[in-house]
Parts: sequence; C-alpha cells; structure tokens
Amino acid sequence: MTQEYLILAVFVLCYILFAVFPRRRSWVAACGSLTLIACRTVSPMQAVQKLVNWNVMGLFWGTLVLAELFMLSKAPAMMAESLIARTRTGRGAMLALCALAGALSIAVENVAVVLLFAPVAFSLSERLRMNPTPLLIGVAVCTNIQGTATMIGDPPSMILAGYMKMGFLDFFVYHGRAGIFFAIELAAITALLVLAWFYWRHGEASTPIEIEHPLSWFPTALLGLLVIGLSFSTMIDPDFKWFAGAWSMTLAALALIWLAASARWLPFGRFVASLDWDTTVFLAGVFVIVGALSTSGWLQRIADTLARLPGAGPLGLFLLLAGVSLVLSGFIDNVPFLMAMIPVAQDVANNAGVPPPLLLFGLLVGACLGGNLTPIGASANVVAAGLLKRRGYPLRFAAYTAIAIPVTAVALTVSLAFVWFVWSR
Repeated sequence: MTQEYLILAVFVLCYILFAVFPRRRSWVAACGSLTLIACRTVSPMQAVQKLVNWNVMGLFWGTLVLAELFMLSKAPAMMAESLIARTRTGRGAMLALCALAGALSIAVENVAVVLLFAPVAFSLSERLRMNPTPLLIGVAVCTNIQGTATMIGDPPSMILAGYMKMGFLDFFVYHGRAGIFFAIELAAITALLVLAWFYWRHGEASTPIEIEHPLSWFPTALLGLLVIGLSFSTMIDPDFKWFAGAWSMTLAALALIWLAASARWLPFGRFVASLDWDTTVFLAGVFVIVGALSTSGWLQRIADTLARLPGAGPLGLFLLLAGVSLVLSGFIDNVPFLMAMIPVAQDVANNAGVPPPLLLFGLLVGACLGGNLTPIGASANVVAAGLLKRRGYPLRFAAYTAIAIPVTAVALTVSLAFVWFVWSR
C-alpha cells in the first residue's frame, strides 16, 4: 500500500511541476521516472520493456526527423507562397495561410509549422499594413486543431493510436465508421469560417509575393513514403507493436544518411542537436510515470468513481470527459493528461457499457482543442506569442482569447457533435 501512495505522490507532484515549469518538463519527467525506479516501485527492466511504448517513441522520433528536413527543404514555404499568390484579397490570403498551416500540421509538428509560416505571415501583414497578431493567432489555432487529424500529426494522436492499436487509415475509417479525421476536418472548416468573420474587413487587393523554390524534393518524397507505409501498418502489425516505429525510424535513418552524405543546408551534428530532444525525453518519462500509476490500480479506481456518478449515462460521461479535458488542456500539457486519462476513459466505457471510441475520441478532441483556450495552452501558442513580442507586438491575454475562444467553441461543438452522432450508437 505504501508503494501505491508513493506512485500517486510522484505522479501528482510531476503534473504540478509540468504546469508550473513547462520549459523544464523533460527534466521533471526524467526525475519522476528515475525516482520510481530508485524507490523500487518500478524495476529498470519493467520500465524499459513494458512501460515505455517504443513503437510510439519510434513513430514520434522518425516523424520528427522527416518533418524537420521537410521544413528545411522550403517545400512548405513554396506551398504557402503559391497559395497566397493565387488569392485576390487580403482576407483571402490570410485565410489561405491559416488553411495551409492547418493542413500541413496533419503531418508536421505544430511548432515547426508556426516557425515556418511566421515569416510569411509577417510579410503579408506588412503588405496589408495591419497588426500581425490576429493572423499569427489564426495560424497557431489552425495548427493545433489539424494536428489531431492523423496518426502522425501530434504526439496525442500517436499515443491514442498506440493504445487503441490504430493504423494510419483507422483515423479515416475505424470499424466501418467515420474516424476522428472527419470530426477534426469539420472543426477546421468551421474554425476558418469564424476566422473569416474576424478577417472580413481586410478586403483590399493582395500584392504579389515572391515564390521560393524548394532546395530538394527528397524530404517530401520520404514523408510521402511514411504515409504510404503507415497506411498498411494494421495489415502488417495489427497489434501496433513494432511496424510504425520501425518504418518511421528506417526512413529517418535514410534521411540522416542523405543529409550527412550531401552536406546540405545544415551540418549533420547541428541538425541532430536541433531536433526536439526535450519532447523525446518527456514522452519516455511520462510513459513510465503513467504506466506505474496504471499498474498500481489508481486509474481503475478513478474510472470506477466516474462510472458511478449520478446521471452518468453515455451523453453525460461523454460531455464530462470532453469538458474536463478541454478545460485542463488550456493550462497544462495535453500529452501527460491524455496518457493518464486514456486508460481511465477505456475503463469507464467498459464499466458503463458505452462504446469506447465515443469516450476516447471525445477525450482526444477536448484535449487537443483545449490547448487553444489560452496563450499557454499549447506550444504553438507560446511560440507565436514569442515571435510577436520580438516584432514589437506583445500578445495580450484578452487579444488572444477574443479570437481563440469563439473559434474553439464553434470548432469543438461541431467536432463533438460529429463524434456523438457517429459513435453513440
């Protein structure tokens, strides 16, 4: 019993520190997992072999390498500038930029997309003689929404795919029904409609923009191969144990060999050092902490409590889990939250006789869209705020929420309604 409470104490302390010190989250996760190992509540072999999901880790890191090279190739910049060049008005160009940023986030990490599109957004704002804040907010919000649409868009989607043993195509059609992709795309479309209302006054003609040429199409081809391979992952590896990670790491190794051999764009060592090692360590540490909490029985107790709540029918449980994930994800990192809550939602569904995908998809939608509620709710928001501050436009909380909350409210309502309509039966 003492070990159970020690695990709970480490879990709670780590989650508090994640919220208080978000820039030190990898250190907190590493220290928390090492503490559990040092106190012998988890053995080193158990942590390495059972608690850390190496298939998800390989999928994340392989996708990270390919997305970084894709960004450096300037192919995404060419796509953005070509799209803007085809629009006739300022608002059309702004919406085109937000739409493409969101679409790219389906395959590329959100922060990378914001960093890539920020120069284009600032250039467009200068041409339109406007404050770039609304445009950067739109870009960040759209990337956060669309990152949930596919298996390779964001770590939360990868984590859910690992838990539910989903392949790439399962995000489109799962057990014969429309998958989470369509709920997110409806959310993205409605978000753009709300942004169109905010951008409506910018009806002036957009000026021509210079279109860059990609340095190489090889990273784009590798990213395409990643998607093709993952499309067959459920046939090759139905239990989601090895193929997604192995395929992603194989393509990442090819990309790194190509980069080292051709000496393109960045020195090899500098490129490797620039990768997101912080999130890599963070994910591994959280896998150990949440895995220990699950094996100790605490998550099952939480699930039993939720299932016994008065009036806890399918709709009540669905809205409760989605609402809690929405609110909490506005202030804390959604990755550790989802890791803890996914098994809880599964157990609640089993105990209450509710279709598990209903609660799990609702949980994912709430957690990922909840990051849009505040400027600190998602890494993409924090990066956008930092870029604006450097340009002399400090992002005020009220200015952010005035745009982000209406967009999120409409997008969330539409996506949850879709999930309920498809999966409640």
